[in-house]
Amino acid sequence: MSTSGDSPSIFSRIVAREIPATIIAETETVIAFEDIAPKAPVHVLVVPKTEKYRNVVELAAGDPALLAEVVALASRIADERAGGEFRLVFNTGEAAGQTVFHVHAHVLAGGLGEDSLADG
Repeated sequence: MSTSGDSPSIFSRIVAREIPATIIAETETVIAFEDIAPKAPVHVLVVPKTEKYRNVVELAAGDPALLAEVVALASRIADERAGGEFRLVFNTGEAAGQTVFHVHAHVLAGGLGEDSLADG
């Protein structure tokens, strides 16, 4: 699903290389790239390539193996960029700060404070 029904989400457009992004890791089913408005010294988005799931709850119910792959890639990125210490944030719903309704995880690390809770 996408935010506007028929058009692909911004993340699907990044996956298709229609929109530039600083891609730092990729598998057959998941992509990771730097956030364009970072809330911490390390702020990477980890996104399933499918638009099928709007949020982490849908992903967990529909494809737990894909959720596990998202978490595993997030952990690998945190190992490489932050010594394995990180915050993993999934915003679910507009009131919780989700602005792109294509499930994604925020990997945040380095100098985190309460104001570093991700939106998006």
